Amino acid sequence: MNRPPTADPVRLLAHRVLSAVETDDAYANLVLPGALRDAGLEGRDAAFATELVYGTSRLQGRYDAMIEATIQGRGVDRLQPAMRIALRMGAHQIHAMRVPSRAAVYETVNLVKVVAGPAPVAMANAVLRRIADRTLEDWEEQILAGPDGLATWESHPRWIVSAFRQALTLDGRGDELRDLLRADNVPAAVTLVARPGLADRDRLLGEIPGAEPTRYSPWGIRIPGGAPGELRGVTSARVGVQDEGSQLMAALAVDALLEGPDDRWLDMCAGPGGKAALLAAFARERGAHLIANEVLDHRAGLVERAVRPNADVVDVVVGDGRYIGEDNPEYFDRILLDAPCSGLGSLRRRPESRWRRTTADLADLTRLQRELIDSAVAALRPGGVLAYVTCSPHPAETVTQVSAAIRRHQLTLLDGAALLERRGLALAPGPDWPLPGAVQLWPHLHGTDAMFGALLRRND
Repeated sequence: MNRPPTADPVRLLAHRVLSAVETDDAYANLVLPGALRDAGLEGRDAAFATELVYGTSRLQGRYDAMIEATIQGRGVDRLQPAMRIALRMGAHQIHAMRVPSRAAVYETVNLVKVVAGPAPVAMANAVLRRIADRTLEDWEEQILAGPDGLATWESHPRWIVSAFRQALTLDGRGDELRDLLRADNVPAAVTLVARPGLADRDRLLGEIPGAEPTRYSPWGIRIPGGAPGELRGVTSARVGVQDEGSQLMAALAVDALLEGPDDRWLDMCAGPGGKAALLAAFARERGAHLIANEVLDHRAGLVERAVRPNADVVDVVVGDGRYIGEDNPEYFDRILLDAPCSGLGSLRRRPESRWRRTTADLADLTRLQRELIDSAVAALRPGGVLAYVTCSPHPAETVTQVSAAIRRHQLTLLDGAALLERRGLALAPGPDWPLPGAVQLWPHLHGTDAMFGALLRRND
């Protein structure tokens, strides 16, 4: 009696997660933790599975080029998904993990038997051996010499590379493209925020092994990894998991000086709640009240959990931000619009996003951003300040959007860069930067997501 094929359970788990990401549009950061927990994987096995999932997804474009070079005349997209994913995993083990080539080939072939059946086993074995026969340096030279070589090698779609090149050039950093692409392919550090009035950063630094203070945010903590959601401060919402750039943008929204009242604040697109929780802490310190608006019910629930220690100074509401200006004309003193965007600034954290977004998405996103800006301006009192923020450096979502808003409305661009420079963040845009005072952060320079922020004062 023939026994059914078996595969290493850790690799099989990683394959299942990657299959959910590719075929079901799942998100690895949502699927993987539950899969690890259900399988009881911890320590080295959990770390191996995590690197296999995120590393394979991050460098998918590079590995597809290697696979196609070994199966000339047949594109990777013509392989069955289970086979394609397994081959990428094998390539990642061979050229990016400390797995001996022979073991990587053997284990991946066993995986193919389980997930794709016996028919493609010989092909899988041949492809992986050919990939292993060449050094990473040889592959780099070959792929860089091909069409769209840099985009393929650094594993970014061509349109994203083009957008990054344009954004960097505007910022006077046109020669830093490869540095940015490489930074996107390095896992982002886990960053915590000690919410003011709720947690003490110095105490947390002493309690968490390996923790370090962030460079710019006075509330931020970098930790070496692990499961931050299980930390006591995180479970009580006194501490949050939040990128340093996101922390700085929330601070930027409240740092601009106002004349007149400053007690009615709005977080216009508040989900999932990281910036809202920080704004709520600031609001308590300054005697303000925050309205945290979110269009989706389940995300509003996340906001409620994030702000619960300061719930008495926050109202979480569910509504379409495009109508807030019509319903609340000239009501708010200070507004944060962290606009829905392409998310190209957070590719270190969500590597699958680079393969899902397309240029076609930008038309809908930029239209929505424009409508939200118009609503925010209508909801802002004369003299009030709007902080427009995106987690994307794409010019269509940043400088173009803000420049158009200034033309449509009576707005003055404030010097947000000077406010961040007080926190030690050196910003030196080039002479072609079209919005002096607006802020663009970069992963390869600042160690943050590629956040953009502009402060706009309503004049009329």
